[in-house]
Amino acid sequence: MPAERLLPSPEAADLISLTRELCAKELLPRVAEAERDEVFPRDVFTVLGRAGLLSLPYPEEFGGGAQPYEIYLQVLEEIGSAWASVGVGVSVHALSCFPLYTFGSDAQRARWLPDMLSGELLGAYCLSEAHAGSDPAAMRARAVRDGDAYVLNGAKAWTTHGGHADFYTVMARTSDDGGRGISCFHVPADTPGLAFDRPEEKMGLTGSATVTVRLEDVRVPADHLIGAEGQGLAIALAALDAGRLGIAAVATGIAQAALDHSVAYAKQRETFGKRIIDHQGLGFLLADMAAATETARAAYLSAARFKDAGRPYGRQASIAKLTATDNAMKVTTDAVQVLGGAGYTRDFPVERFMREAKITQIFEGTNQIQRLVISRHLAR
Repeated sequence: MPAERLLPSPEAADLISLTRELCAKELLPRVAEAERDEVFPRDVFTVLGRAGLLSLPYPEEFGGGAQPYEIYLQVLEEIGSAWASVGVGVSVHALSCFPLYTFGSDAQRARWLPDMLSGELLGAYCLSEAHAGSDPAAMRARAVRDGDAYVLNGAKAWTTHGGHADFYTVMARTSDDGGRGISCFHVPADTPGLAFDRPEEKMGLTGSATVTVRLEDVRVPADHLIGAEGQGLAIALAALDAGRLGIAAVATGIAQAALDHSVAYAKQRETFGKRIIDHQGLGFLLADMAAATETARAAYLSAARFKDAGRPYGRQASIAKLTATDNAMKVTTDAVQVLGGAGYTRDFPVERFMREAKITQIFEGTNQIQRLVISRHLAR
């Protein structure tokens, strides 16, 4: 059954209904084949974009949907429940727009943001490097000022949409001053010198392209610098707080899908003369799965309300990401158990949900990093 939601307005309810309709029509019929064949569904993002679902948390003046995070994340959960690769992609697109919207100048926002939020373009976010994931201050990619431009060189690992995106938000080092020596750049995809390795062969999210982006004398005008020189790490960390809420919502969607499939199976599968859902041992397992999914949803909605109120929400975002992704891993593992041998086959999607849930514990900051963030907040 679909997730039960308390929504603040009829308009929000209509938005959820639209999302479910698009998921049923455009996503669910394609997800199994695309994930099996490892095909990136670029056209799906165009469909979602034209429906206004790629730009929900941004203002109408720039072409956004002007939705609070409390609503945007529930839309994202619905998408993630239907197709996790696409849900992650929507979250990454919003993440890639965040630095320009939040730290860009008025001129930069007016110049680029309407196209970025139009629904026709797709963004990518380049922060991590092969040796600098949990420790982004250790990055080596460099941007050197050359007259009225910057020249970027290096490699950015684990880039979602790499090779398919229309623009890249790139963090690169402009000085050797540790975390204070990193800057943020807007790099259009047609900039000469951008190159892309072959996509990573991953355990899950195989419909999402994850690529190392090569920067080989990539020359961008100086006005493509977002914020000030040396502000890049602060920009990146602020963006990650928002991005962690997106991943929490997608993880909750994966858990909801796993729960729904498990309940449906348990209602029709019989052993010892009755439905397996009527056996207390299995019924209690399903109850725990439902509780974990509802808890995850409550955690990300609580964090979203802090963000919508303009309050600091970094600790709440880390708690939401930690809770939702750990719960998704447990719920999807239990879903495989509910289906037994059938759950271990690709005849049912729960094995895919389990593989997809695993990565949510890793990207946008591993859950060990989330615990570090939370503990540091507590120690202040």
